Amino acid sequence: MRTTTGKTVAVITENHELRKSITCLLLSLPIILVTSLLPPESHAAKPPPKSPPFSTDTEVRAFIVEMHEQHGFDIAHLNRQFSTIRSNATVLRAIRPAAVPEQQRSWQRYRERFVNDRRINNGVRFWQENEAELARAEAIYGVPREIIVAIIGVETEYGRNTGKFGVLEALATLAFDYPPRAAFFRGELEQFLLLARENGISPLDYKGSYAGAIGIPQFMPSSQRRYAVDFDGDDRIDLRRSPTDAIGSVARFLKLHGWQDKAPIALPAIVGEDPSTLIAAGIKPHSSLPEVLKQGVTVRGETGQYAERSVALIDLVTPDQPTEYWIGFDNFYVITRYNRSSFYAMSVFQLAEALREAKGAD
Repeated sequence: MRTTTGKTVAVITENHELRKSITCLLLSLPIILVTSLLPPESHAAKPPPKSPPFSTDTEVRAFIVEMHEQHGFDIAHLNRQFSTIRSNATVLRAIRPAAVPEQQRSWQRYRERFVNDRRINNGVRFWQENEAELARAEAIYGVPREIIVAIIGVETEYGRNTGKFGVLEALATLAFDYPPRAAFFRGELEQFLLLARENGISPLDYKGSYAGAIGIPQFMPSSQRRYAVDFDGDDRIDLRRSPTDAIGSVARFLKLHGWQDKAPIALPAIVGEDPSTLIAAGIKPHSSLPEVLKQGVTVRGETGQYAERSVALIDLVTPDQPTEYWIGFDNFYVITRYNRSSFYAMSVFQLAEALREAKGAD
C-alpha cells in the first residue's frame, strides 16, 4: 500500500493559505465591489414594485368627481382615502375563473366543502343560540329556519369567516382593474361609499370577502342597502356583529326575491332520455311538472300535489361520475338569487335538510 499522507497535508496547507489570502483581499475591497463579486443567487431578492395609489388613476379621479356631483362627497376626503389603497393582485387572482374547466364543475367536491359534520354541528349550535330570532324571522317572512341557518353556514360558517380583505381596496380593484365586470363593481363601490357614510364608519375600516361582500351573511353593499333590516331593534343595521340582524336580513332578502311560504324546494330525479333540451332551458322554472315528466324524467313518490307548479331540471355534474339530477321549484331558484349557482343552491338545501334532521334528533 502506498501512503500519500505527506502530500495530502501539504495540499491542505496550501489550500488553507490560499483561502486566507482571498479572504484578506475581499475584506480590503470596497463593499460595493465585494458584493459584485458574489454569485448572482446570493443577491437579496427585490420586492416587486408597488402599484401606484388609486388616487393617481384618471378613472378613479373621475369617479370621485361623480361621487361629489351625485352624492355630495368631499373630493379631498375621498382623494385621501383612495391614496391609501392600491390594486390588489390577490383579489384579481381570486375573481378570475379557474383555468381548468373540470376544476370548476365538480358537484361532489363542492358539496364536501359545505355539507359536512363540522358545518352541521356548528349550525345546530347557532340554531340553538338564536332560536327565538329564527322563529320570528320565519313567522314574518315565511322562510324556514333551517334555510336561514344554512345560508349563513355556507356563506361564513355562522360568522366565523367573514373575510379579511379591505372592502374599499377590493371593490376599487375590481371596479378599475377587472374589465369583465367593471361596471358591476363600480356600482357596488358607489353603494359601499354610501353605506359607510350612512353608518358613520370609515370605508377603510370595513373588512370582507375578495369580492367586497360584508358581514355574517356576506351581503354585497347594494344588497345591504336594499334588503338588510334592523332585526334586533337597536336602530342600526349591523351585519358585521349582529347575528339577529343577519338572520332577519337573509329572510327578508329571500322573501323579496319571491320565496313562497311552505312550498317545495327540490326533488331528486332520474333521467331516462337525453335531458339536454331541459338543461338548456336554465334553472329558472318554466314548465309544469307533468310536462317535464313526459320528457323522460322520473321523480320518486307522489307528485300530484306539485302538478301545477313550475319546475326546472337541475344537473349536478361531477367528472368521471354519473350526473345527479333534481327537479328545482321556484324556491330553489330564489336561493340562486343569493348566489347564482345551482351548486350553491343545492348545498344550501342539503345542509338545511341535514340541520333540520340533526336539530330534530336533540
